[in-house]
Amino acid sequence: MPAEAAPLTVAQILPALDSGGVERGTVEVAEALVAAGHRSIVVSGGGRLVERLRDSGTEHVHMPVGRKSPWTLRLIPLLRRMLQDRSVDIVHARSRMPAWIAWYACRGPVARRARFVTTVHGLYSVSRYSSVMVRGERVVVGSRTVRDYVLGNYPDVPPERLVLIPRGVSRTDFPAGYRPDTQWLARWRERYSELAGRTVVALVGRITRLKGHRDLLELLSRLGDLDVAAVVVGAEDPRRRGYAREIRTAAAGLPVTFTGHRDDVREVVAACDLVLSLSSKPESFGRAALEALSLGVPVAGYDHGGVGEILAALYPAGRVPLGDLDALESCVRRLLSAPPPVPVDHDYTLDRMLGDTLSLYAALRAERGR
Repeated sequence: MPAEAAPLTVAQILPALDSGGVERGTVEVAEALVAAGHRSIVVSGGGRLVERLRDSGTEHVHMPVGRKSPWTLRLIPLLRRMLQDRSVDIVHARSRMPAWIAWYACRGPVARRARFVTTVHGLYSVSRYSSVMVRGERVVVGSRTVRDYVLGNYPDVPPERLVLIPRGVSRTDFPAGYRPDTQWLARWRERYSELAGRTVVALVGRITRLKGHRDLLELLSRLGDLDVAAVVVGAEDPRRRGYAREIRTAAAGLPVTFTGHRDDVREVVAACDLVLSLSSKPESFGRAALEALSLGVPVAGYDHGGVGEILAALYPAGRVPLGDLDALESCVRRLLSAPPPVPVDHDYTLDRMLGDTLSLYAALRAERGR
């Protein structure tokens, strides 16, 4: 079998495997590798997604690589031995501390080491610590927003090193027009009877100061003439419980339901009339907005960052200038009364993202053989 056709061995490395977009993307890539006949390894501190990884054929190596401590550097020789023993072709780092461990572990003669790839998943604070995310031999960026962030803040990074691979959603998991089954709807209505018969808007994401909860509350106070209720879907940040208490107190008397973390976000979103994206800080991509649009649910969001890019491409009627509450109110009223249809076809698909990612791995391994 020619070298370029031989199965790859790819190790992804990240802090943990509990929940979140980075974690889900890691699992999706791991499953795609196995389905394509490659060997998939994930290195992390563990979490609830480990079982899913193992069940789908990925090897999990437990290392506390996310711990922000000088002691974590002791893992470098351990990781280096693991990469050598398993003849790893590609190391894909998805977070800063694990990336430093992987970067040092990969150093050595090109012919004897794994190729080092990073993904810039967020608009990190600009610092030497963050700079490791642009040290990959290829640096994957999920949006033009992230690409501009890298080029603007790390001018020494050659533009050709950056690979734009927008994240995508599964057409199978998020089909246009999806509706929850009758049993789910019955349980939902029983659990949240206060939403019955009302127009419902959703704000999806962990309860943190940047997600725009105060703008949501102001919006609801302005929509008092309409029978509108809101659901806030997301867990409290353990480090920001004071902020969560502030928001719950401010929401007293307003039609807001806090669901906490839910594993059935698809069903919740599909049962709502509109999804809001109100982050005050630009997001690197905006997966929640894309998932809603893929289901056919309209989205109104601030026109910046990755969310602005998605809205511009798929649903420009939902674009709102950042922080403009008058424009937000006007947009929401318009989308609730006569929403333009959400396009069924789009290019932000999981299959395209996975195909581009695996092609990148294969191209890098082929370069090593030249």
